[in-house]
Amino acid sequence: MTNHHIETLCIQAGHTPKSGDPRVVPIYQSTTFKYDTCEDMARLFDLEAAGHFYTRLANPTSDTVAAKVAALEGGVAAILTSSGQAASLFAIFNICTAGDHVVSAGPIYGGTYNLFNVTMKKMGIEFTFVDPDANEDTLSQAFQPNTKVMFAETLSNPLGVVLDIEKFAKAAHDHNVPLIVDNTFPTPVLCRPFEWGADISLHSTTKYMDGHATSVGGVIVDSGNFDWTRYPDKFPGLCQPDESYHGIIYTEKFGQGAYITKAVAQLMRDLGATPSPFNAFLLNMGLETLPLRIQRHSENALAIAKYLETHSKVAWINYCGLPSSKYYELSRKYMPNGSSGVIAFGIKGGREAGIAFMDKLKLGAIVTHVADTRTSFLHPASTTHRQLSDAQLLEAGVSQDLIRLSVGIENVNDILDDLEQALG
Repeated sequence: MTNHHIETLCIQAGHTPKSGDPRVVPIYQSTTFKYDTCEDMARLFDLEAAGHFYTRLANPTSDTVAAKVAALEGGVAAILTSSGQAASLFAIFNICTAGDHVVSAGPIYGGTYNLFNVTMKKMGIEFTFVDPDANEDTLSQAFQPNTKVMFAETLSNPLGVVLDIEKFAKAAHDHNVPLIVDNTFPTPVLCRPFEWGADISLHSTTKYMDGHATSVGGVIVDSGNFDWTRYPDKFPGLCQPDESYHGIIYTEKFGQGAYITKAVAQLMRDLGATPSPFNAFLLNMGLETLPLRIQRHSENALAIAKYLETHSKVAWINYCGLPSSKYYELSRKYMPNGSSGVIAFGIKGGREAGIAFMDKLKLGAIVTHVADTRTSFLHPASTTHRQLSDAQLLEAGVSQDLIRLSVGIENVNDILDDLEQALG
């Protein structure tokens, strides 16, 4: 199945019904699963057999959809989580403990920045934030002896910075750590980070993957390419015995599946950030039309970006699909089939002018959400990023006049008409 085109994988991957089986992925809305003997269940608890005994750890619906996303990204395994925030937490916490260090790109989603800079800091994990446009020497200086991972977004939220994945992958691998990327905005339809050296990807599936603003969720996918066993002292959680599972060594027992197995067996077991089977079902429905929607999002966004670029009341615009963008060449390299549907721009007049523009919108909605079928707008400095200081806003690449426009799949002329009246 993995040899098929991505449009086919979005529909077919993960679920291969046998004769008489349901054609559509069923919803296994059950917390528990029956076994005939204690030994049958014991093998599951000892990680000696695959199966389902409690939905907090594994559920057939969720596992089927996770397998589909793994196929889309070209990975070996995946785990669904209850939110994108949970995916970000699990992805880092699966290999970091108190006293460890992470190098992260600075321009990332405000919620992720706060998770890293505040909450995970309280857990004893330190972060250094770097400019993704920095050269290799500058990036190298951010690493420390206790650095365990490098993190970035392939297309940043909300500013639209395009990550040079190969540059970041080289920096990470030169320092013997994996590169984790958040691939939410491009999705694997537009960008497959593993093909450029990234080791682990994650998504807020709440966004384009679900696509209809119906269910919160996240996913982590492991490429299987990072060899943890080369650095056993750096990654003891994967390379040394886990006494909570009778001394299992994940890399020895599960090979390329070690990272995801550990995330399930330890983090999901103890923290329980589990998606409901119904939300996994809704995610699967969204994935089936993902290529069609992403194409329309990208087409509409490019037309609107061209309009905004020449408007007299627009101070600046950042959309990597525009030839004038500093990220245009990178976007053609990593996302040759489209630049997704999110545009960042600024209104002349700063913060107050931006708020006034937002209040005039009629078709476009003011929402915290992004990347679904409906056109929506956000003024991050006064909403999602309002907990940040002025200095932190600048570090995250969020100016006071920044408007995030998430272009929907409505008729593009109706979106343009709404922009015209609001800017006028």
